[in-house]
Amino acid sequence: MRTIGLFEAKQKLSEIVERASEGERIGITRRGKLAAVVIPARHEIDIKEVFRNIDRIRKRVRNRDGVSTKELIKEGRL
Repeated sequence: MRTIGLFEAKQKLSEIVERASEGERIGITRRGKLAAVVIPARHEIDIKEVFRNIDRIRKRVRNRDGVSTKELIKEGRL
């Protein structure tokens, strides 16, 4: 990921947006520290994929400890 200072980013906003739309991730720094990241926008969200990912995460949590997500939340572990 390439980074660019905030002052320069203000001057080159159109260029940054164009590069991000082409797939590049661009970090914006303020006083030398990363403050934001400009990333390509997703054109559409596949809701089925979101729920598949949620299921996958739930199964991974259950398989790792043998404890359900609900039980982990109740115990304050999640």
